[in-house]
Amino acid sequence: MDYDPATRDRLIAGAMLPSAAVVQAHRFRNWFRTGLHELFEQVDVLLAPATPGPAPRIDQATLSVGGKTVSARANLGLFTQPLSLGGLPVLSAPLPPAASASTSGMPLGIQIIAAPGKENVLFAIGKALSHAGLAGYPVLGVPVPDKD
Repeated sequence: MDYDPATRDRLIAGAMLPSAAVVQAHRFRNWFRTGLHELFEQVDVLLAPATPGPAPRIDQATLSVGGKTVSARANLGLFTQPLSLGGLPVLSAPLPPAASASTSGMPLGIQIIAAPGKENVLFAIGKALSHAGLAGYPVLGVPVPDKD
């Protein structure tokens, strides 16, 4: 009962799935993961949006996806959940205000995705993007570190 009600409902729903559906989901995950891992034989990293639009405020219950108003909680992971299913390491970073072009004042986010075991590549690219001013978002009252 200590879980947030929406989280608790998801856990209960998952616990009530029939075993055949769970087995089928595992098979799909393995097929999907294999395809993603093969992709990294050709590329080092992928860049993708992290969310379907600017970050919503914490008290914002809905957002717009494809011109439709939908639940923010249920739809924020549209671009991140498939990669998590595939077991890939991902680094998410906000775009700076100048690059975001967000009218809400909230940042847009990107994901940097690499092959399993290549977290060092993610951090190196994230650092390079940050130092080039292409990723990162200033926080009021926090000094921006010098680029070294």
